[in-house]
Amino acid sequence: MKKFKPGIAVLLAVVCLIVGAVGGFIGYGEVNGFESDVYVSGDLQIHFLELGNKYTGDCTFIKAGDTDILIDAGSKTSSIPYISAYIDKYVTDGKLEYVIVTHAHQDHYAGFATNENTSSLFDMYVCENIIDFARTNQKPDATMYSNYVRERDAEIAAGANHYTAAECVKLGKVFEISASVTMTVLDQKFYYEEAESENDYSVCTLFTYGDQHFIFTGDLEEDGEESLIEKNDLPKVALYKAGHHGSKTSSSKEFMAVIQPEIVCVCCCAGSSEYTEVNENQFPTQIFVDNVAPYTDKIYVTTICNDYDNDDFSSMNGNITVTATKTGVSVSCSASDTLLKDTEWFKKNRTCPSAWK
Repeated sequence: MKKFKPGIAVLLAVVCLIVGAVGGFIGYGEVNGFESDVYVSGDLQIHFLELGNKYTGDCTFIKAGDTDILIDAGSKTSSIPYISAYIDKYVTDGKLEYVIVTHAHQDHYAGFATNENTSSLFDMYVCENIIDFARTNQKPDATMYSNYVRERDAEIAAGANHYTAAECVKLGKVFEISASVTMTVLDQKFYYEEAESENDYSVCTLFTYGDQHFIFTGDLEEDGEESLIEKNDLPKVALYKAGHHGSKTSSSKEFMAVIQPEIVCVCCCAGSSEYTEVNENQFPTQIFVDNVAPYTDKIYVTTICNDYDNDDFSSMNGNITVTATKTGVSVSCSASDTLLKDTEWFKKNRTCPSAWK
């Protein structure tokens, strides 16, 4: 497979800087007066990326020792230059040891599902291992899904190992990510059964570093979370990547009671009307806040949507980096370290739960 030369990603980033000057925020360099290029070090680094547009999407970059992992690549193909420019600060050899694609929704896999005339992230990096969803409701000839299959299969033909989530569970694979970090693909019933929602096919992973745990559930919804509890011995976690962008259909009371997160990171454009005009159901939702509140107030959100119709959006916390060392877990943000509950957006649009008063 033809790979991008290292200079291309930089060139794309420069183009995005020029475009970003017109409006909105940019994912690299200075953003609305904030310095967004935050380089951190630690035994385990987990980065939640802003994606350069007003749309909600997921992209998480994880670095453990010399191992580089990319989980999802939303929200649109226009996010690709922002993603590559960010992770190129850490991926110095052009190689991703693991790519995990949680499920077949544009806001999670657009960066891997480009048409033949547009270079995907698979084209930009050598991928050693690809783990993706075991099932989908997408039709085989659906444009984005067929693009994804073509791009993924070309990477496999070039030498990448490929596992579905179900295959990982069947093989009992616990991936040794580094000398001190492991990754487990958690089991859940919708790897094998049909789901009404594409979200419930999400690949779910648990990273463990010593006695610290970090859980990622894609867009898994309440039925999937119930299965996740039943099929796994889930620990309390230092970090939870909020399921389904902090929607009302995920982060159920039952799931939160089991994992009791200390830190929660939400990848979304807070207050965006992309999916609904109903304020309380816009990400992050009131129900999400109420379910998480008994366990932590340390909720961070990447982006805020100021005016969806006029493409006006900016950083809330910006790019969020959670760093784990032997002495503990810390959070650093490119734009602001303000907790969700202390933002003006929250005070105006959400009701403060009693646990935070």
